[in-house]
Amino acid sequence: MDEQLRKAIYKAVETEPFARKMGMKLVDLKLGYSKVDMLYRPDAMDNIYQRAHGGAIYSLIDEAFETSCQTHGDIAVALNVNVSYISSPEPGVLLSAVSQETSKTKKIAHYNIQVTDGNGKLIATCNCIAYRTGKPIPF
Repeated sequence: MDEQLRKAIYKAVETEPFARKMGMKLVDLKLGYSKVDMLYRPDAMDNIYQRAHGGAIYSLIDEAFETSCQTHGDIAVALNVNVSYISSPEPGVLLSAVSQETSKTKKIAHYNIQVTDGNGKLIATCNCIAYRTGKPIPF
């Protein structure tokens, strides 16, 4: 992966308002791969049952998806995202989403994403399809 592109994606995540608000951190990035961490904060991320809101977990998945599919240097956007929620994390745990490209053509790419807690407990799985526009990323 191009080192300048790698640095640009890291900087984009560091300055992205939503990622900052959610406390997300890009911790690893390779061609077709990314790992993003987020601390589960019940005071900001709980649902009406005092458990992790699905939207918070989905946000972590989406950040890993978006970063992994930009590693080829062209803009890629979501066509389909299918999430399965497996278990609810415990309050205060560090959640990690790992996105791995499983196939890629000129226009379409597939990704498998897993969210785990700090003990390796599976929280959610996701299969995503990205449309590759062919346009260079603007940063």
